[in-house]
This record gives sequence, structure tokens and C-alpha cells, in this order.
Amino acid sequence: MAKPGAAPDDRGRGKAGPPPRPLGALPGRTDAPGTAELDRLIHERMRLGIVSALAVNDTLSFNDLKKLMRTTDGNLSVHARKLEDAAYITCTKKFEGRVPRTEYRLTTAGRRALERYLDHMEALIKATRDR
Repeated sequence: MAKPGAAPDDRGRGKAGPPPRPLGALPGRTDAPGTAELDRLIHERMRLGIVSALAVNDTLSFNDLKKLMRTTDGNLSVHARKLEDAAYITCTKKFEGRVPRTEYRLTTAGRRALERYLDHMEALIKATRDR
């Protein structure tokens, strides 16, 4: 309950300060990536791991990604599908003999999205350190 005469958002902390900046809003920045929100699709840990692994490898098989990410088949499938739906990665299914092989590759759009994400994170880190 607010103190008599206190602003409704005071919550007992003295004078209400400015509202908190949203994640991604950098002081003094009006250009990307400062004012844009983080790419939530890539920001999720598993998906960031997938696009990062694919950024340094031309292709990775499903099993290679699963080992790298230390995850289950189902978890990897769900996150890879979200990245595929966003056109950040491509999925190619083929057979080697009678054994199915699924391979993933980072697309140009996926690489650009990762670069924007990394630039954004670097700007956030710099803004935090400069405070």
C-alpha cells in the first residue's frame, strides 16, 4: 500500500525514478541495435547454441548438434524447427545407405541475425560498463 502523498509507483523506495529501460534500449542510441529489442528467437540458449555452432561449421548433422548441445532428440528438434521456420537454418534429409542423415546449415539470413544479435549484446555490455 502506498504512503499518503506518495506516487502510486513509489513502493517505499523514496522518490520514483525514471521507468526502467527495456532490455535492448541503450542510452543515447537511436539506431539499431540500440533501440531494437533483442532477437528473442536467437536469445534462447539452445537456439543461440545451434546458430553459433553452425556459424563456425559449414554443416552439422543432427547427431553432431545433439552432442554439442548436450540435449535430447525432441528438444533439439523443436528448437531447430523454430530456426528453420524463421529461415535462419536449413535442414536437409538424406540417406547414407539405409541410414537417414539430417544436416543443418546456417542461412545468410541466419548469419545476419546472429551478427545483429552479437552486435546488440556487445552494445549492451559496453553501455553497462560505461555507466
